[in-house]
Amino acid sequence: MESMKSKPREATGSDLSEQIKAATKDSHVRAENTQLMLNYQKGQITQTQYKLLLCSLYEIYRALEAELDRNADHPAVQPIYFPQELARLETLELDLEHFFGPHWRKRITVPAATHRYTQRLREIGKNSPDLLVAHAYTRYLGDLSGGQVLGKITQKSLGLSGNKGVFFFSFPGVTSANRFKQLYRSRMNSIELTEQQRREVLDEATRAFEFNIEVFDDLQKMLSITEEASSGKGNDVTSKTFSSSPALQFALGVGITLATVGMGVIFK
Repeated sequence: MESMKSKPREATGSDLSEQIKAATKDSHVRAENTQLMLNYQKGQITQTQYKLLLCSLYEIYRALEAELDRNADHPAVQPIYFPQELARLETLELDLEHFFGPHWRKRITVPAATHRYTQRLREIGKNSPDLLVAHAYTRYLGDLSGGQVLGKITQKSLGLSGNKGVFFFSFPGVTSANRFKQLYRSRMNSIELTEQQRREVLDEATRAFEFNIEVFDDLQKMLSITEEASSGKGNDVTSKTFSSSPALQFALGVGITLATVGMGVIFK
């Protein structure tokens, strides 16, 4: 009887964090091998692409953190609610102001792909807060893992000094990323869920990754169009064509995946 009791945790991994990692394993591999992710890891990212990425990230985190704040006392959210250590909204505002100036809010467009994702976050925040666990785990632990690598690549590729333009990758409230990730997983594993709720959380994690991979592939297809749109008009034409170019608006929408998939690729 004792061996049977210990078997589920040791053999099948009954911890929620391990189950999510196993459920999204294939998605991680596919994300790592998309052409755009491979290019990013080689440092092949332009300032225009990065600015579009920041705009999508801002909308995503605005929705995610609003729902986490609103559901802070929910029994599934409370254990993994770390606004002081993890909140990204203010860092994104700093980065957007760096690139777009003090009136950056007027220069952000919310295209369809980003809008659909934020809609999903607000929907589950209102009706199924326990599913926020899947999105928070995927986003924040990704930012603390693979995101740190991409932050250094971005800084070097764009010639940015200090943290200017890359505050998003900085976590001053986290002294040790590895220890904090262990704490986060431990707190997440303590959440009490029914078997049905657990299955729904796993499905939501997979759904988030699959959605982003599809968008990731769409962005790769559109990159050549955005490059053609900017050729002959200077190295960075985002400020002039941000709201008028359909290609750039589309790329802004699909740019979400650079973070949601790219920075969530490596969980260590």
